[in-house]
Amino acid sequence: MSAVAQVIDVNAGAEVEQELTDGFHLVIDALKLNDIDTIYGVPGIPITDLGRMAQAEGIRVISFRHEQNAGNAAAIAGFLTKKPGVCLTVSAPGFLNGLTALANATTNCFPMILISGSSEREIVDLQQGDYEEMDQLAIAKPLCKAAFRVLHAEDIGIGVARAIRAAVSGRPGGVYLDLPAKLLGQALDAAKGEKSLVKVIDAAPAQLPSPEAVKRALDVLKGAKRPLIILGKGAAYAQADETIRDFIETTGIPFLPMSMAKGLLPDTHPQSAGAARSTVLKDADVVLLVGARLNWLLSHGKGKTWGDAPKKFIQVDIEPKEMDSNVEIAAPLVGDIGSVVAALNNGIKSGWQAPPSEWIDAINARKEVNISKMSQRLLKNSTPMDFHSALGALKQVIKERPDAILVNEGANTLDLARGVIDMYQPRKRLDVGTWGVMGIGMGFAVGAAVETGKPVLAVEGDSAFGFSGMEVETICRYNLPVTIVIFNNNGIYRGTDTDPTGRDPGTTVFVPDSRYDKMMEAFGGVGYHVTTPDELKKAVDAGMDSGKPTLINAVIDPAAGSESGNIGSLNPQSVVKKK
Repeated sequence: MSAVAQVIDVNAGAEVEQELTDGFHLVIDALKLNDIDTIYGVPGIPITDLGRMAQAEGIRVISFRHEQNAGNAAAIAGFLTKKPGVCLTVSAPGFLNGLTALANATTNCFPMILISGSSEREIVDLQQGDYEEMDQLAIAKPLCKAAFRVLHAEDIGIGVARAIRAAVSGRPGGVYLDLPAKLLGQALDAAKGEKSLVKVIDAAPAQLPSPEAVKRALDVLKGAKRPLIILGKGAAYAQADETIRDFIETTGIPFLPMSMAKGLLPDTHPQSAGAARSTVLKDADVVLLVGARLNWLLSHGKGKTWGDAPKKFIQVDIEPKEMDSNVEIAAPLVGDIGSVVAALNNGIKSGWQAPPSEWIDAINARKEVNISKMSQRLLKNSTPMDFHSALGALKQVIKERPDAILVNEGANTLDLARGVIDMYQPRKRLDVGTWGVMGIGMGFAVGAAVETGKPVLAVEGDSAFGFSGMEVETICRYNLPVTIVIFNNNGIYRGTDTDPTGRDPGTTVFVPDSRYDKMMEAFGGVGYHVTTPDELKKAVDAGMDSGKPTLINAVIDPAAGSESGNIGSLNPQSVVKKK
């Protein structure tokens, strides 16, 4: 317990020494008691001293230039560690900036806690115009998994404990914790304060599937002629890596990883169907979803993507309401992924037959064709580079450095990298996730570097980088081993649009031939400007070998991109032609 004062009480002539604590120290002590050792945030009124005191008490405090990026760092910390990442912001505008990251964390099932200072309740409720006045709790509630406000110092321990449990239990998500300014300065007897703290026990208990559900799922799977396993980022988050690998290799069933599940088994694994994605989705007759949702990323489980072959779905998810969300689930398996897959492993020990060779041969044939086509595009050595030739160089980098963490965002930069760059270890690919939002790049890169200590390679479209690019200063300030590659094609999708009136640049066009590498140099990092795949590979190797903050401006043909990347079908087109 951290003491903040000693006072003398005079009672019937007797002097009594009393040790006090306050809200600042109780928040810090509650976090430390629950093994929260890092805070991401932006300092300011009323939480500046909270950050200073936390740092003095041994918590690592990473200060950003914008709260949304700090929130993204906290969110990815939650994904990587299974502990809630903590983001600390000021009130009102700072809170709103952090709230974007909190909502994204909730959608992606990343455990995160957003802690924000706030104005006093009595002023907010009467709308009397306090500094940064806002009813933050009411705003946060619809956008996160849970939201709490603490008004009394003796309740801080309970408030922090409830936030932690809510963030990691069941389906993980974002939690908002509101701390009014007056709370932080409240004094409390130190002994009473210590007793008020709560150590959370078994915050995310195992949830076992029912034996009946396991049997039903295995019966459906055993009846398959063309089975397929789809691994989602929930499977990666579960950290049940060996259990999942045992199940896949024992059954012999082909698997298709979603982007953040890549590396649970290497993409080069013989059962990987990543290079035959269209074929397996269209032709499979039984699909086992492990930590993956049938949302827009999988065309909602229906339509042209899934072909005409009748399909049965088996779904593993800890959230019962996820079942039947888009199509009928023939065999729902409700429970945590580690427990469910372990139960499936036990159930296939006897009487299991490998998938028919015709199915495996068809997948392998399609993989060979697609890999051959792709390899030719990756070896192209044009100047300026196109996306494939640049990604071919980065594919080799990750092959040589499988322990590195890849952060990836953009339109074409993201969509093409998913298919080109093979991953070899779990939780090494971090990208935009369920919402497909841009702007996660630098926050994820900082969070990954801080939490793992591993080198990070952030591959960014020039548009995506713009959302969080100022955090290169943060990367330099903390001297993090982050190498950033910006695919610079002078614009969003392409750098070739024009304004038909001739007045302004096209709406998707940036300043031509920008030198992003100079940004990094301005803050003491290392910058490179490259125009060929060979130059790109050498620059990335040099940056990652050095462990120093590095930014590489990779010149891409302005005409190389396609509208909206691989999701152009979601971009509505006008049918009205102006005369």
